Order: sequence, then C-alpha cells, then structure tokens
Amino acid sequence: METKKLLKQRRKVKKRKPKFLRKDSKKISKIGKKRKKKQKWRRPRGRDNKIREKQGGYSRQPSIGWGSPKKIKGFIGETLIKKVSSIEELKRIKDGEKIILAKLGKKKKIEIIKKALEKKIKILNIKTEKYIKK
Repeated sequence: METKKLLKQRRKVKKRKPKFLRKDSKKISKIGKKRKKKQKWRRPRGRDNKIREKQGGYSRQPSIGWGSPKKIKGFIGETLIKKVSSIEELKRIKDGEKIILAKLGKKKKIEIIKKALEKKIKILNIKTEKYIKK
C-alpha cells in the first residue's frame, strides 16, 4: 500500500518537473533545438556564470526535490527491477521477479540466463532464445 502512494507521488513530481536545458541552448543551434540528439543538462562551471551563481532569474537548474523517493528507486511501473551482474546476485532474487542484466561477457550471460529460466525469472533487456540456441 505504501509503495502505491510513493509511486503516485513520483508521478506528480515528474509531471511538474521542467526540462532543464543547457545554458544558451536557445541561442546556439549546435546545442539547441535543431540538434537531433536529446538535449541534456550540463553543469555550468564558468567563473562569471550567472546560472552557477544562481543570480536573479537564472535559478532554473536541477536541484534536490525532483528525484523519486528512495524506497521506490528501481521501480519500472509497479514492479521492482534489479540489476544483476553475477550468479550470486541472481540467487538472492525471488521467483517471478524481473531483472536487467549488467554489462557482461557472453559466457556469464549464458550461465545467468540458464539459471534465470530455471527459477522462472524474467530478463527484460535481452532475448533469451537467442542465447539458449547457441
């Protein structure tokens, strides 16, 4: 019940959260709207930068309060998803839960996928059939 309230709270915060854009992204086309890649925030580091000093109307920058509550970090939708990088970590996960594989080599991936299928654990970021055939 508590997680549902926290998920609701996270949704509210994320709806109100503004898009934090890089300084002068509207002026310079290379870092602005015409750019094909997704714009992202970069912390201003300049000596005289008004945004870094939070002067006047330049206070529009990421700060504490826009994140989701600690108890529901790692939730996608209403299910908790854990990152797995070894068989020991996989042993701690219960049946029916969902996981995401970390950056691993092929050998380890195949071992983890076999164990996950035995325990009926769903892996989200990989096609299991592709690795089992080999």
